[in-house]
Order: sequence, then C-alpha cells, then structure tokens
Amino acid sequence: MLVEKKFLPSGFLNIPTPKGIDLVKAIVDLKKEKKAIILAHYYQEAVIQDIADFVGDSLALAQWATKTDADVIVLCGVDFMGETAKILSPEKRVFVPDLNAGCSLANSCPADAFEEFIRQYPDHVVISYVNTTTAVKVLTDVVVTSTNARQIVESFPPETKIIFGPDENLGNYINSLTGRNMVLWKGACHVHERFSLEKILELKKEYPDALLLAHPECKSVILKIADFVGSTSALLSYATKSANNEFIVATESGILHEMKEKNPDKIFIPAPPNDSTCACNECNFMKLNTLEKVYNCLKYEMPELFISEEIREKAIKPIRRMLEISEKLGL
Repeated sequence: MLVEKKFLPSGFLNIPTPKGIDLVKAIVDLKKEKKAIILAHYYQEAVIQDIADFVGDSLALAQWATKTDADVIVLCGVDFMGETAKILSPEKRVFVPDLNAGCSLANSCPADAFEEFIRQYPDHVVISYVNTTTAVKVLTDVVVTSTNARQIVESFPPETKIIFGPDENLGNYINSLTGRNMVLWKGACHVHERFSLEKILELKKEYPDALLLAHPECKSVILKIADFVGSTSALLSYATKSANNEFIVATESGILHEMKEKNPDKIFIPAPPNDSTCACNECNFMKLNTLEKVYNCLKYEMPELFISEEIREKAIKPIRRMLEISEKLGL
C-alpha cells in the first residue's frame, strides 16, 4: 500500500458530538491547542469554508501546504488532496475528516492500467492532472491542475510527445487551445460529466443576460457555448471582475458560496445536471466532510495519512516540478 491510513473501518470517527456544543468555537479552540490549520476546497459545504484558514482550488491548497508553519493540517477536500499535502509536508501531521471522500476522476485511472498505457508510448512525457492517486503520481513526469495545465503543456517544446491523463475533457480542451496532439487517457469527473446542455440552454433563455462560466473538465459541447472557461479560481476571479451581474456556473456548486461572498449583489445560478430531480450539481465525495467530522478529526487526531519516505520521494518530483514551473510563470 502506497499510502497508509490510520482510521476506523467506516473511514471516519463516528462519535457523537457532545450535546449543546458550539462546534465552531470548539474547532477554533482545538486549532489553537494543536497548532493546526484547516485547508478547504471551494467545493466544501459553506460552513466548512467559513471555518477554514484558507479556501482555494487544488493548486492553491498544494501551495499552502508548503507555506504553513502549522504542526497539523486538516485537509477538507478529497483524499488525493490530503495525500498531496503529506507528500509536500512530511514533517506535518495530515488529517482528512473522512477518508471515504475519494475522487471519481482519480478512481477512473488505476495505477496498474495507467502504467500499461504508458508502456505503449515509451518516448512520451507523462503529464497527469493532480486529481490522481499517489501511485499514479509516481508514474508521472509533471503534475498539473486546471489552473496551470495549459501553461505547463506549453512550457514543453511543440514537438514534445505527451501523454495526458486522466481527464479526457481537460486534455481535449488543452489540445484545442494549443494545437497539440497529446495522447489522452479516457477518464472523467462524474460532476462535470453530468451537466445537461439542454437544461443550460433553457436557463440561458430564462436568464438571457447571464454569462455561462464553465470548468474545463466539462464536455466539449458545454465548453463550446461557454462565455468563459477556466479553473475554479479563474471562474471566481472572472465573475468578480466582470461588469456582468448574472452568471450560470457549470462546475461543482460549492463554489457559489465564495462567489456570493465576494459578489453579494450579483446573481449566480448553478448549471443543472441531467438528473431532473436536482437543480444543482454536487460532488457526493466532497460533501462527505461535515463540521462534526472536522471536530472529531481534531479532537481525536484521526483519520491520519502516512506515506513512506521511499514513495514520497518519487511522488514529490512531479508535484515539485509543477510548483516550480507555476512559480516561474507567475501562476
């Protein structure tokens, strides 16, 4: 096992919290006591974003993991984000409130199958999206996020042969922007795959002045009609700077909390999925983390991630290369 996880069989500590406890205050007190920091992804529940010391996308969370002087990192996101934090900060204790919070995109790329795929293209550079397991990162030359994927691909000479995985939609989008012909692994995010073109077009009729903002993990039919395509942080930045007041947002609906916080006078409408019973599109993995689990995580110091130094040294190389290129490019 590349990553050891200290946790109960359920994946989290299912201990009832004391009756009448102020969870927010208790978490703040535990953070001070244990010199801990909470890092949360934009896709977390609003209450978790509000108690976090830093909220950001995958690239920003990785960068913060290297900067903090805290002894403990509680990573509120999905498991690969916690693993990335541990790889970058081996001296720190890294907890994840619920280790069942996996990633459909990472799950779509088993390391053994990806390794066999790579063998078919021996003269190719391997670029992997950060939404991958530690085992896949070990097989990778450089990791990317949706924030820096295009720029990192373009940092290689045009003639460079590249394998890109695991998100096929993001890879196709980068190919279309750069004129590259990267070999793509056929993986996808269950959230971004579910958006309904027909329902988005209906929303456009209802809100004719609304701009469509889309994450590059969406299918090409969605990206083609989008007014702006970008990473989670880029969508937030665009909405904040835009003079427009209405936006349809095609990414995980958790980002709407921060969008509304920064732009209280603007209207943000979640793009609907194909499932007609829901008006928004959520990641069921991201939403496994709760305030109660964050409290138990800090109180009992579980679940905790451990990575052997041998594996960490291999996995950190593509991540460090990403951070170095990103810093050089000012990302």
